[in-house]
Amino acid sequence: VMIVFLFVGESILSLIGINTNEFAVAGSLVLLFLALEMILGITIFKDSAYGVSSATVFPLAFPLLAGPGTLTTLLSLRAEYEIEIIIAAIVANMMLVYVVLKTSSKIQKMIGKNGIEVIRKVFGVILLAIAVKLFTSNIQELFN
Repeated sequence: VMIVFLFVGESILSLIGINTNEFAVAGSLVLLFLALEMILGITIFKDSAYGVSSATVFPLAFPLLAGPGTLTTLLSLRAEYEIEIIIAAIVANMMLVYVVLKTSSKIQKMIGKNGIEVIRKVFGVILLAIAVKLFTSNIQELFN
């Protein structure tokens, strides 16, 4: 998804009449809500009423691994770096995410429930800071 969006993302957005800054503001709001869920331990994005199926896993996994914040960052990086470097970074990111997801049960056993909660809250604050930065930098561009 990230590599495809790297090449056709700006075209898709312009096709539906959305510019990069508007997309970034929308992505920052999604990140804000995810961060609030992590920090406060509340549920904003509700699970499907029909139970978990393969159809509901994709929409949940997509925004977390390659969501609006990631896709907006890719568009921004494309303006500053060469495509080969960005693709190498995406591949490195995918390998790291794969290793973390594959070993998540071992990591969970090692650090325990309290450790998971602490990490969740710390990363929630980091995600919140990223959301605020993404929002403020792009909302200014919308009004200029």
